[in-house]
Amino acid sequence: MASDETPQPEVNDPVGQQLKRAREKLGLSVAQVADAQHLRPAVIQAIESGDHSRIDSELFLKGYVRAYANQVGLDPDALIESLDRELEPLRKERERQYEANPLVDIERRRRQKRRIAKGLLLVLVLVLAGYLVFHFVIEDQVSETAASSQAESAVPAQADTAESAQEQPAIEEEPAGVSNESELAAPADTGTLDNVDTSESGDLTAPVAPDGTAVAAPTGQEAVAVAGAETNAEAPSTATEPEPIALSDKGRLQMTFKADCWIQVSDSVGNRLVASLQRSGDTIDVAGEAPLRVVIGAVDAVDTINFEGEPVDLNDFRVTNNRTEFTLAP
Repeated sequence: MASDETPQPEVNDPVGQQLKRAREKLGLSVAQVADAQHLRPAVIQAIESGDHSRIDSELFLKGYVRAYANQVGLDPDALIESLDRELEPLRKERERQYEANPLVDIERRRRQKRRIAKGLLLVLVLVLAGYLVFHFVIEDQVSETAASSQAESAVPAQADTAESAQEQPAIEEEPAGVSNESELAAPADTGTLDNVDTSESGDLTAPVAPDGTAVAAPTGQEAVAVAGAETNAEAPSTATEPEPIALSDKGRLQMTFKADCWIQVSDSVGNRLVASLQRSGDTIDVAGEAPLRVVIGAVDAVDTINFEGEPVDLNDFRVTNNRTEFTLAP
């Protein structure tokens, strides 16, 4: 009975060797496995030999290994865990190569310059906003306050002028030469004269406010200055708000699927917009800076594809073993 038990692969065996032994035990050829997975035989051979650098990306590699494991009856989760350990040296090597690439350094400097430019633009916007606030709000308030102060200071000056004009006739009416008798009678006459002057001066004085202070009507120039200040104070409220900018389909990619398919989409600066296994009925709707680089693992699984609102014909691109890779530009 011991000879009938299926031998379990060693934990330390490479993932490719475990898959190869399971395939040979089932009597399957490399071509048969490749056809079932819609892959080139070279991809299956690269997986079995452990040459992972020949696979486009780590995400695709894990998807291929999981599908391969399901086909030959192995535990896909255990194989993926072992594959992660095998890929660690390759990850470090690719990271060193990436850092040593001069284009990476150029791109890093370019991003730094963009951040500096954005910071300067923000500072300029804040300075401009502060200037506008000072010009339209604070200056108008200062002008209005100054106009009010001038109007208030003009009221006492006009009151003093009116009082001087009332006192002047009383002094001129007094005779130049008077006798002692007239000087003695002056108090009585003065009282009478004061009554007359008082009644006359009542008609000459300026209007009196409720608190007893004489108030003068503002002059034409002062009225214009106050009206101008009020007009300037109300000017900011009439500023029109910017209208919202309508969104467009620029750089937008939409796809629907009718079967399982691996899909990867990247924009022009290398940002990965999507990289996953899509199921039947799934849809993706992404947008990025064109041109977009698209990799499709199973062309016959794609139901529809639209770029910037226009349908895309996959027959225009080269398809190898049901796999295609192309670039979409406006």
